[in-house]
Amino acid sequence: MEVGDHIIAHTKAGDMQGVVLPSSTKKTFVLKLSSGYNVGVPRKNVKTVSLVEKMKVTKEKDIKKIAHSVKKKTIAILHTGGTIASKVDYATGAVVAKYSPEEIVDMFPELEQLANIRSRLISNMSSDDMRFSHYNTMAKEVAKEIKEGADGIIITHGTDTIASSSAALSFILEDLPVPVLFVGSQRSSDRGGTDAFLNLMSAVYFMLESDFAEVGLCMHKGLSDDLCVILPGLKCRKMHSSRRDAFHAINAEPYAEVHFLEKKIHILDHSYTKKSTKELQLQLFKEVKIGWLRSRPQMFASELKAFSKYHGLLLEGTGMGHMPIGSDKENEKILAELKKLCKKMPVVMSLQTLSGRVDMHVYSPGRTLLDIGVLGNYSDMHPETAYIKLAWLVSNHPKEVRELFGKDLRGELRSRTVQ
Repeated sequence: MEVGDHIIAHTKAGDMQGVVLPSSTKKTFVLKLSSGYNVGVPRKNVKTVSLVEKMKVTKEKDIKKIAHSVKKKTIAILHTGGTIASKVDYATGAVVAKYSPEEIVDMFPELEQLANIRSRLISNMSSDDMRFSHYNTMAKEVAKEIKEGADGIIITHGTDTIASSSAALSFILEDLPVPVLFVGSQRSSDRGGTDAFLNLMSAVYFMLESDFAEVGLCMHKGLSDDLCVILPGLKCRKMHSSRRDAFHAINAEPYAEVHFLEKKIHILDHSYTKKSTKELQLQLFKEVKIGWLRSRPQMFASELKAFSKYHGLLLEGTGMGHMPIGSDKENEKILAELKKLCKKMPVVMSLQTLSGRVDMHVYSPGRTLLDIGVLGNYSDMHPETAYIKLAWLVSNHPKEVRELFGKDLRGELRSRTVQ
């Protein structure tokens, strides 16, 4: 068998049918099943292999050039990876990514009817590999597109850390005059039930038909293919590993619902930043080290010592913002280490519950944490946004972190709690 062949592998566990994909090891081969999923098959478990069909080599069709229209607005699509612009070549098993304007319009023909499309790759990576330097790259490319006259920018991004990237750019991009929407897809565009088309088209339509001008996220609202939501870039989070409606607003309402097929927009929250003639300013991240520690039973003080040379620390506390700091010798040591860290760096509190608000005044452990200098009381930021804000403040306002962490700078803090 060769890569691209359609086979049936008769294994000890039963028959498996699919297309042979490239494999990084000779001990295992990979099959793409009809469901779209890949499965690794150990060769030692295979009894025999039946060939269904040899690989067919097909010629790629010619893609027509797209014309620029002065009557249409211009949308720039910046790609960082992810699945929206990718298809599987079933002849070779390779994932083929399409990034040129012509290729994007060929995949999503409706785009050409809505706007002039500029499209290019700015990085190609798993979203799990994102670092602060990549946030800076995205921001600089957004600035470049705005300078060249783009009326809106879409950033395609893997869904695993897309909410952290949207938070990061929300802080970097000051006085943003046009909309920037992150768009991902839970299922690649070559699979049945893909959400790529609706997410992308809804984002473009919303930017063209609204006065929105901040960083947001556009993803499916439900499981059906009829509705997307625009979520605040600083108040959203991935809440399911695979569902198309995985993303939700945390301690906030979605800004809008987009019925792209019906060409309707329903604004739910008018508090978003509006389009303006302001001049964009970039406040980039530096290579700072920010720790993140989740409270749990059976913690040890030595865990906190690991952060002694960091620039800041995020605590993900239980309840309303608690850590194990009493009623046990080891817990007393934890409190002593926290005191040391609070004197060296900003230490901030967030909540494991995600929803709700930090309130360290309610119980004595919380009051103790306030007394030693832990920041973040009354914050309703979920941990990812709190982490990004702390890193951004340390990068740009190192002497004012303690003053600014509790102030709303970009819409990350809401005075009213959303149930």
